[in-house]
Amino acid sequence: MKIDILLGLQWGDEGKGKIVDALTPHYEIVARFQGGPNAGHTIEFHGAKHVLHLIPSGIFHEDKINIIGNGVVVDPVVFRQEVESLGIDIATVRERLLISLKAHLIMPTHKLLDAAHEASLGEAKIGSTLRGIGPAYTDKASRNGLRVGDLLRNDFREIYRSRVNEHLRLLEGYGYSNDLKALEKEWFESVDYLKEFTTVNADYYLDVAMQTGKRVLAEGAQGTMLDIDFGTYPFVTSSNTVAAGACTGLGVAPGRTGEVLGIFKAYCTRVGSGPFPTELDDAFGQMMRDRGHEYGATTGRSRRCGWLDLPALKYAIMVNGVTRLFMMKADVLSGFSEVRICKSYTVGGKEQTELPYCLYDIEGLNYLTFKGWQCDITGCRNWEDLPQELKEYIQYIEKETGVPVTIVSVGPDRSATIYR
Repeated sequence: MKIDILLGLQWGDEGKGKIVDALTPHYEIVARFQGGPNAGHTIEFHGAKHVLHLIPSGIFHEDKINIIGNGVVVDPVVFRQEVESLGIDIATVRERLLISLKAHLIMPTHKLLDAAHEASLGEAKIGSTLRGIGPAYTDKASRNGLRVGDLLRNDFREIYRSRVNEHLRLLEGYGYSNDLKALEKEWFESVDYLKEFTTVNADYYLDVAMQTGKRVLAEGAQGTMLDIDFGTYPFVTSSNTVAAGACTGLGVAPGRTGEVLGIFKAYCTRVGSGPFPTELDDAFGQMMRDRGHEYGATTGRSRRCGWLDLPALKYAIMVNGVTRLFMMKADVLSGFSEVRICKSYTVGGKEQTELPYCLYDIEGLNYLTFKGWQCDITGCRNWEDLPQELKEYIQYIEKETGVPVTIVSVGPDRSATIYR
């Protein structure tokens, strides 16, 4: 068997949680491969909303194994809070959830470093969620990280203290101080809680699973345009959000990957700083924000909204090798008299469809306008039920990208999903 990869194609917040939850019945294992508690995957069913930050989005399904992979950075405090908020018996959660021994830990001082660094940037801040993700990945890259497997070592406390002492020296340089003891108390209590869960060498575990015919879905966090290498650097996250990140984040060879399932909204959103070519700072943008409830599941910050950016979408499809597209939040655009798609940019006085090295170099945008659909589509459950205007909008995207749109989401609930 090969592992399928599901990821976002924009600046995150595309609706990955809902789709992973919807697809989980077709898989035996769901594995998160990167990111940390800066992710906010929202799932709605039976009138209840659940927001997952670290735990894979297949956790609500019986007889499914969920794995937190080595590419994820784990905050024990957030982990404990999330497990306790699931509404699932703790023994059941322990049966369904495995944690990679190689996953790195977010320490209390990582959060302090995150806040200190962001504050030092002033107006040039990148919009960090201040959850310690960047500093944790920095320590990982500099070979100073603390991993889940270290919790099982007899000298864990000594290793932890050596890392903290280094962080305190850095914080002193920032002139930043905080009550570390209060943070550490909750952190160590949460570490003991985390140690009650099963830890595994996820790479070996997944290898055996695939060899025995089990289907695996790799779940990404954030989105392609936030990738540390291929996103709008430096306004990006600290991990590889693209399909290749599933290989390094789970220990799966490239030749063992199967379908790449790319999720995008019918429009675009972005949280925090950074370039956003199609952003609408007007009534249309506010309408998208209000109708789409575009406020961060993790931070609560309002999301910037704009029309669909086709060159950026095609770029994301290219670098990920997307085989199927899933369109989310088509219902949010219901009632717009017209909807638009950016088909190309003007750069250096010339029209181009290639994403420039720096998006701030874009001088102008070239749009196509489509007639909007005026009806409520949240009750639609079949392709035939959708208004012709929306069908034409989707068909244009398929024609330009060369990739079929096989799922159309028409509402937040797991049932509001059209499969083609």
